[in-house]
This record gives sequence, structure tokens and C-alpha cells, in this order.
Amino acid sequence: MEAVKVAVIYYSATGTVHSLALAAAEGAEKAGATVRLRKVRETAPDTAIAANPAWEEHRRSTADVVEATLDDVAWADVVLFGTPTRFGTPAAQLKAFIDTTGPLWQQGHLADKVYTAFTASSTAHGGQESTILALGNVFYHWGGIIVPPGYTDPVQYRSGNPYGTSHVSGEGPPGDVALEAARHQARRAVETATALKLGRAAA
Repeated sequence: MEAVKVAVIYYSATGTVHSLALAAAEGAEKAGATVRLRKVRETAPDTAIAANPAWEEHRRSTADVVEATLDDVAWADVVLFGTPTRFGTPAAQLKAFIDTTGPLWQQGHLADKVYTAFTASSTAHGGQESTILALGNVFYHWGGIIVPPGYTDPVQYRSGNPYGTSHVSGEGPPGDVALEAARHQARRAVETATALKLGRAAA
């Protein structure tokens, strides 16, 4: 059977979600998947980015990360979306990318894929769950198969978020628990997609 294809598509301003995305990509690869790591296009004005040294530095340090296109979504069996929370909803940059997927949706190319999401907020209870749930609304419209991490691995009892991996960026960079939670979430998504591929082949 062909390896499961995974697209990790994310937006990160200062690097927190980027770190989670790297861990998710690692988890998917270790589960046997072929992985594309993709960032969405930055749409914030240069003046806003320049006013925040961490934002400016992250933009420079990730200049080599390929920007996401619709082909990455169409190609994938599994799509993991990562975003910081913005007032309890996904960042505008990720939403802008999602808003371009209409042609794929109209052609039925978004249905029956596995989708899952991860996030970060600057404060505890800063909209992490509502951000992931908001992305779930998109996946419902697409006819996607939503695979949350749930409490399916010991790390989930330490991370505490069954909706998707999350981290409080105000406490510093993601640590071992958050990174392992991201790896587990990706592995679980790959395992589910593998089972679906095998079932469809058998049918």
C-alpha cells in the first residue's frame, strides 16, 4: 500500500506553532507517512512585524519553509492545521488560506480526508479549545473525518487537551509534553488514515 500522505499546514508568528508543527511532522514521518510541512502566507504588514523582534526573527529564520498551496491539500490523505488563537478563533492568515479552498470543495476533493488541528495561546484558557472547534466547523463543511487525540495516550493526561495539541506560549517555548502530544496526534491521524485506506482497498 502506498504510504499515507500528510500535509502539516500552519501559521506561526513568533515560532510556537512552528515548533508544534515540526513535532507533528516528525510524528507523522515516524508513523510511516510521507510528509509536507507548509506554512501559510504572511499577510500582516511589515510595520507590524518589525515592531515585534520575535516576529521579525521568526520570519527570517523560517524563510526557507515552503508556502502552502491548494495542491498540498488536494495531495494529502491527512491534513493537520496549526494556528495560534486570535480571540478564540484561528489566525487570519490561516483563515485566508482556508478561504481559498472553495474550488477544491466544489469538486469534492476535500471530502473523506482525515483532519485534525493544534494551537497555542499566550495565556492559559486563552481560546485554545474554541480555536480548534472553529476549525472543526470547516472540516464538517468539507465532509472530513475529524480525528482528535482524545485521551488515547498517556501524554494526553499530562497535556490535558483532548481536542488537539495546545500550548501556552506565555510560559515559554513548547516543552517535552506539548511536543510529544503533537507527535502523538499526528501518529493517531496517520494510523486512522492507514486503516481507512486498507478498508477502502478491501471494499
